[in-house]
Amino acid sequence: MKNYELVDRIAKKAYVWFEDNWIHDSNEHSHNRAQLVYVEKGFQYLHVAGRIYLLPQNHAAWIPSNLSHRTTAVSEDINLRTIFYSINEEDNFYDKLRIFSVPPVLREMISYCVKWSKKEEYSIEEKAFLNAIFVELPSFFKGAITLNIVIPNDERLLQISNFILDNMANYIHISTIAENNNMSLRSLERIFKKETTITISKYIQLVRIIKGIEFLSTGKYTVSQVAYLVGYKSIQAFSTSFFQILNKRPNEFLGS
Repeated sequence: MKNYELVDRIAKKAYVWFEDNWIHDSNEHSHNRAQLVYVEKGFQYLHVAGRIYLLPQNHAAWIPSNLSHRTTAVSEDINLRTIFYSINEEDNFYDKLRIFSVPPVLREMISYCVKWSKKEEYSIEEKAFLNAIFVELPSFFKGAITLNIVIPNDERLLQISNFILDNMANYIHISTIAENNNMSLRSLERIFKKETTITISKYIQLVRIIKGIEFLSTGKYTVSQVAYLVGYKSIQAFSTSFFQILNKRPNEFLGS
């Protein structure tokens, strides 16, 4: 039985599932229960409706009921803390995908839930505690920044997107990209923004910052090394770009 089939058959309204050294299943799936998934260690990617969302360490996703999704991970090891909820709420907060940095108080609350991990028997204490997390999620989410990139549907833009990913460590001339794909710079800018909702320059910046977070999450590289790996010529330039996207400096982000 698949994990997502198991959680749907459990009678309790909320069910805790903690997994150390998680091995991801990249198959697309959905489940009747909504899912709060917190990355305690490592990082993973969440794929939903043509978008790729980054879930780095100390971040969480709220995945609504019956939303088709899949995950991939590059980390050598990853610890996930998941709580599944049966939803009867009318509040539309719970009907939308949410990705957010997890504040210290919520981290502690989630960590405390280890005592109920994979336990199917009912407990009034567990019910009350997990419900407290549930009702406070809207306030925990306030001010959060979502890290995501759009996968273009246009075949030409998909090739360009892959080129950017493969060459982010180098200086990328947008005019050269346009020329190599038999497009004018103006046409490339217009089509790219229509497909992804952002300019190609912003796309390059987002890809570099997201990959930078991925490298930082491994703990194998200094901020200086990561800056050069993702195409910045100085730590200051990387730090400034990082701050523009996340309102935090690189050395502040993972410990936030």
